[in-house]
Amino acid sequence: MQASLAHLKQFDHVADAVSYLNQLKVTPAVKIAAQLDSSELIQLLENPELKHNDALLAHLTHARRADILDQLAEDRLADLLSLVETDTRQQALSLLSATSRTSVLRLMSYPEGTAGSIMTTEFIHVPTTWTVAQTLAHIREVESTRETVYAIYVVDAEEKLRFVLPLRQLVCADAQAPLTDLWTGQTPITVDAYEDREEVARIIRRHDFLALPVVDEDNQVIGIVTVDDVIDALMDEAAEDFGRFGGAEHIGKPYLEVGFTTMLRKRGGWLAILFLGEMLTASAMQYYELELEKAVVLAMFIPLIMSSGGNSGSQATSLLIRGLALSEVQIKDWWRVMLRELPTGVVLGTGLGAIGFIRIIVWQYLGFYDYGEHYLLIGFTIWASLIGIVCFGSTLGSMLPFALQRFGFDPASASAPLVATLVDVLGLVIYFSVAAWILTGTVL
Repeated sequence: MQASLAHLKQFDHVADAVSYLNQLKVTPAVKIAAQLDSSELIQLLENPELKHNDALLAHLTHARRADILDQLAEDRLADLLSLVETDTRQQALSLLSATSRTSVLRLMSYPEGTAGSIMTTEFIHVPTTWTVAQTLAHIREVESTRETVYAIYVVDAEEKLRFVLPLRQLVCADAQAPLTDLWTGQTPITVDAYEDREEVARIIRRHDFLALPVVDEDNQVIGIVTVDDVIDALMDEAAEDFGRFGGAEHIGKPYLEVGFTTMLRKRGGWLAILFLGEMLTASAMQYYELELEKAVVLAMFIPLIMSSGGNSGSQATSLLIRGLALSEVQIKDWWRVMLRELPTGVVLGTGLGAIGFIRIIVWQYLGFYDYGEHYLLIGFTIWASLIGIVCFGSTLGSMLPFALQRFGFDPASASAPLVATLVDVLGLVIYFSVAAWILTGTVL
C-alpha cells in the first residue's frame, strides 16, 4: 500500500493521478487516495474524470473529514452527493457549515439539465461604490475560496446586478477609478436558474463568454455557469444522444463497469420495440405473398430497397437533430424543412434508381443474371420505387425529430434504427404498389 501511495504521489498533475487510480479497483483506489493530504484529496474529488469519486466521498464522510467536504467547490459537492446513498448524503450535509449546507441543498434542488444544476455559487460580487483598488484587494483576499475569477459582478445596494466587469479590464484600469467609470452601459446578459443547459451553452458560445451569471426573479446573482461546466454538461448530453442514436438507453457508466442486468435492461427495451416494428415488415411481405410467388425476382431487390430508404431517413434525422440542438432550426420551421427534403429526396432517389436500373441492364446483357423478357419493366420498377422510398425516407426522417420535440420527447430518440424500422415497413408497401402498377399484365 505504501508503495502504491508513493507511486501516486510521484505524479505532478492531478489528471495523471486520476488516470492511475482509475486503473485500480474501487477498494484499493479509495484506501490509497484517502492517505493523501487535504489539498490533494480536494483536487482529486473535483476532477470529473475520477471513476470512484462517490466511493471516496462516502469514505471521507464516514471518516468525518469535514475539513475536506467544506472546502470542495459547492457545485461539485452537490454533484457528488447525488451519487451516494441517502444516509451518507445526510451525514455529509451534517458535517458542512450552515452556509455551505444551504448552498449545496439549493444547488441540489434544481432539476437536472438546468442552469441551476450546473452553476457554481462561488463567484465574486462587489458594490457599485467601490474603486478598482478596493476590488483588486478583495479578489486577493477571497480568491482561494472562489472557483473562478473570470469576471466581477457589480451589484447595487439592493444586491441587484448592475453590470459585469471582465477581470482583464479591471486589472488594466486606474487603481483609483470608481467601478462605475468602467461600465460601458451595456445591460448584462443573464439566465434564469431553470433555463435549459443547452440554451446556456448556446449563449456562452454566441457571446464567447467564460462565465454566465444566473439570476433570480429580483435580478440578484445566485450563481454562475462557467465554460468548463458547460463542456462537462454537453459531454454528458452527447453521451446520452449517442446511446439513443444506436437504439439504446443511456448507460451512464463506463462500459466495463455496467452490470449484466443493467445492460439487458438498457438495451432490451429498445430491441423489443424495434423487433415489434420489424414484425410489421413480415406482415407487409405476407400481404404481397401472391406477387412474390408470381415474380420471385422482386424479392431479390427487397434488401436494396429497404436499406436505401433507411439510409436516407437516417441521414435526414441526423442532420435535423443537430440543427435542433444548435437552434439552427425551430419547430415552426418544419414546413420549410419538408419543402427542402421533398425535392432533395426526389433527386437522390432518381440518382440511386438510375444506378439500380443500369445495374439490371448490365447484368442482363453480360449474362450475369436473366431477369426475363420484361427486364426493362423490372428496371423501371426499381427506379420508380427508389424515387418514392428515398423521398419518403428523407421526409419521414426529417419530420420525426420535430414531432418528438413537439410532444416533449428528446429528438435523439428518432434514432437511426427507429427511422429505419418505420421506413422498412412503409417502404415495402411503396415498392410492391409500384411493382403492381408497372408489372401488372406482364410479370404479375
